Amino acid sequence: MAIEKWLAITSVGLFAMFAGEMISVYNFMNTVEDDSIVAQGFQPDPKLIQFVSIGVAPAGILAAVVFIMSRNYGSKQVGSLIIVGGIILLAGNIVSHSMIDSIDDKYITTAVQYLPLLFIILSAPVMGVGASLILRQKKRPKKQFF
Repeated sequence: MAIEKWLAITSVGLFAMFAGEMISVYNFMNTVEDDSIVAQGFQPDPKLIQFVSIGVAPAGILAAVVFIMSRNYGSKQVGSLIIVGGIILLAGNIVSHSMIDSIDDKYITTAVQYLPLLFIILSAPVMGVGASLILRQKKRPKKQFF
């Protein structure tokens, strides 16, 4: 298997990890009790920045590297893996955005409100890059007869 496929698989894994991290922190903010020890010093903004830097930033970079490596010849497998990563990113952030209404007001910050929307919007270019790799036709080499 070519290196592009392995990088695309890693990118999908990182997109899935980011979606799981976002859902888990939003679920934590929904279910934590005010008197618990964990909730006393919890601030969501540093956690969200940490999850972005650990999950979606490397996943996006890997997807871009895969696109650059295979843009000349295209690849249906690699393009479909990038599309799957975009779908996972979209679904995870839709679930996270749906949890915002039930979060306690002391945890609501601009990052908590707008980060899922940002990555819902950014999932469209990821899927578009994957679709462009699927639709790209392989260039046939010119035959030299003489």
